[in-house]
Amino acid sequence: MKKYFNILRDKSLLIAGTLLLLFSSCDESVLDEIPLDFLAPENAYTSVAGVRQGVTGLHWTFRNYWFWGDQDQGSMWRGVGTDVAFHGEDPNSTRFLCNYVNYLIPASGYVLQYWTRNYEQIQRANVLIDRIDNSDPAMWASEAQKNAFKAEAMFFRAYAYRILVSYFGDVPLVTEVIASAKVDFVRAPKADVYKQIEDDLIFAGANLPGRGQEEAPGRITKAAALTVLSEIYLEQGKYQLAVDAATSVITGAGYALMTQRFGAQIDVFGTGDAYYDLFRYGNQNTLENTENIWSVQFEPLVTGGGDWQGERGMGPAYFRWGNAPDGKKAFRGELVNGVYTGYSDTLGRPVSWVRPTTYVTHEIWKDDWNTDIRNAKHSIKRDFFYDNPGSVWDKKKLEFSQFASFYAAGTRDPIRDSCQYIFPYFMKFAEPCNHFDRANQSGGGYSHKDVYVIRLAETILLRAEAYLGLGRKDLAAADINLVRSRAQATLIGEDDATIGYILDERARELYGEEWRHITLRRMGLLVQRVRALNDNPKNPGLNIQEHHVLWPIPLSQIDLNIDAVITQNPGY
Repeated sequence: MKKYFNILRDKSLLIAGTLLLLFSSCDESVLDEIPLDFLAPENAYTSVAGVRQGVTGLHWTFRNYWFWGDQDQGSMWRGVGTDVAFHGEDPNSTRFLCNYVNYLIPASGYVLQYWTRNYEQIQRANVLIDRIDNSDPAMWASEAQKNAFKAEAMFFRAYAYRILVSYFGDVPLVTEVIASAKVDFVRAPKADVYKQIEDDLIFAGANLPGRGQEEAPGRITKAAALTVLSEIYLEQGKYQLAVDAATSVITGAGYALMTQRFGAQIDVFGTGDAYYDLFRYGNQNTLENTENIWSVQFEPLVTGGGDWQGERGMGPAYFRWGNAPDGKKAFRGELVNGVYTGYSDTLGRPVSWVRPTTYVTHEIWKDDWNTDIRNAKHSIKRDFFYDNPGSVWDKKKLEFSQFASFYAAGTRDPIRDSCQYIFPYFMKFAEPCNHFDRANQSGGGYSHKDVYVIRLAETILLRAEAYLGLGRKDLAAADINLVRSRAQATLIGEDDATIGYILDERARELYGEEWRHITLRRMGLLVQRVRALNDNPKNPGLNIQEHHVLWPIPLSQIDLNIDAVITQNPGY
């Protein structure tokens, strides 16, 4: 059974994030403050149980910052604003990175969140690392136990810097606890930040538990640290080191791509396969699943268990379609407490924060449209049917052509219909028939299944990218084919192995899972790909400019740093 996040454990999060205010220099020990009736780092991390709470706090914060309640941040993780997705609910919104020029301004609160959230997490990790380093040796069962907890905190520090250095470039490097007001930060060169990330991840890879040895589902293992390390090496062109880090996961850690059906199998569309099973509720953390490297934990009906807005963000708002051509309601929905809701328990309640581009919905599938299982009808729902016995259109397929006269008359908006109401729905984000609350909305767009942060398929594709960097197209093709073989897609030849093909394969395999912004920056292709492939109908190419590769340093951080200069990134 999982060990769940809960309100009590969250206290450690607040402790770790607090900046301690110091009195003026005074050495009299009588004035030392020792907390007696409230939690603080001095008394919270004096036992293994307390340190465990601190680590849980790091997980809790990571989950909440990027996967829980924040619409913009979670959507950007899922690819909105890149070559794979745009904001479907309102393609011309001032939010959701619909327009790079309007969104990326130094005073933006959204930009500020990317900065402060990561530095808050770094401070929490630094506090925990400091307390572990200065702990009583007698509290640990072994040095290995101590190092494992420290390694997990170092992993989260490295992960926060991984985001910061990608988005902002040179950033202040903070590895010590900030215990008083500090207003003299300076930006460290990216090389120094990368070195710190490497050091943290190397230590983590050497000291974290292996697969199946972690204390609880969702806890960080060696494979997670080594996969991120491989990516960091790639970022710097250290291709052989990237290969070595990825290989240690792929061949020596007990992982394998899932090729046979497993776990819970709710085949709501009548068919399924191993790829489909990867994303069903309850299938992420089983030992049977040899592909999961790190997944964020959610749980229904448990205090602090949380829920994920995957359905809400990633699917079309079919329930807003309105009427069939005969004027009758198009979707009747489920019967709950004697009332038809208008929502399907198979599809949930999406609102299309993240609408896939044509590149993702059609172009990348052309060569294997009918054979690649990732494009099967149970993996990508492309056909929608009227659901209202009171309409002559009941059970008939909904087609945009049925509304040509409505579009000509201006009584329907074709952009709203195709960007918000109906578009291909990647069912990896849905949780059919497993909605534990909000029955009158078929879950309200929320689900409680665990969400992958790293799967083995990504590690394999990282190694393929590294092999390309080494000029080994043969080995790159072999790795790509490992992923394509599981998908029952046509295998490629050596000459087909290119960065462009890897990006296509990542889109097919990892759409909505990878942090696409970071991938495209690493490859130096963010601007080019957004301009060429983001077909937001209100703003094709999203008005991205060359300087948008890096985001602006938040203006408030520059203004508050009164004793040193934090230079702004070019173009802002």
